[in-house]
Amino acid sequence: MLSKTNAFTLGSAIISGIIALAVLAPWLTPWDPNLQNISERLQAPSASHWLGTDGFGRDLLSRVLFGTRPTLLLVALILLLTVPLGLLVGITAGYRGGWLEVLLMRLTDAFLALPSLVIALAFVAILGPGLLNGALALSLTSWPGFARQARAETLSLRRSDYLAAAHMQGIKGWRLMVGHILPLCLPGAIVRTALNLGGIILAAAGLGFLGMGVKPPMAEWGAMVAEGSKVIFDQWWVAAAPGGAILLTSLAFNLLGDGLRDRMDPRHAA
Repeated sequence: MLSKTNAFTLGSAIISGIIALAVLAPWLTPWDPNLQNISERLQAPSASHWLGTDGFGRDLLSRVLFGTRPTLLLVALILLLTVPLGLLVGITAGYRGGWLEVLLMRLTDAFLALPSLVIALAFVAILGPGLLNGALALSLTSWPGFARQARAETLSLRRSDYLAAAHMQGIKGWRLMVGHILPLCLPGAIVRTALNLGGIILAAAGLGFLGMGVKPPMAEWGAMVAEGSKVIFDQWWVAAAPGGAILLTSLAFNLLGDGLRDRMDPRHAA
């Protein structure tokens, strides 16, 4: 079993490597990821095509490397939308209290009750497939967890000596929420973010698998798995290459999340 240091180090190393591959993809790929060559379709892994080719004769290694870009960009967009919104709702509800807290928490509960992938599919079906639409769809059901966690932490801080001292200095309202409560809620939000990233990647791949992700011919892991599933019993490598990338990326984020939780949460400290 990995220790907290090993899990954090291994997860960080894998994620750093994936980010480097995404940045350097144009220089690392041996072939154009969108170049079709029907005469070489569904070729097995070889010296010229290390991971084989797909049904259009496109090099799978090149497409897997380029597929890191929309996946990481989608994850970044989702985090930019969900984390600030969740923290804003949770801190406001926990600090203000009263009818505003009841209203915000009932709204949060309503979104928590929605099946995330089903709502995301409905949202993308209305707006159409695309990277931004996919991020908006997955963000709809991703922010409530951050809101509930931030509210719980704010409630525990509301009557603390730390905030009482800030009140005595005349710091109230938004200044107190942003300058004093938010920094104390950030560590928990960071840990939750890292732990949620694996699930977000799987959900994004699910959208691509169902044809609701980025538009073709852009390389995207979920769409590549969907294409490979048609020939999985004869040409297994078509689905195995992007599937392995999804597995490795999700595993890396889960390792990073476990390591961060062990480092930043005193309840898991060794």
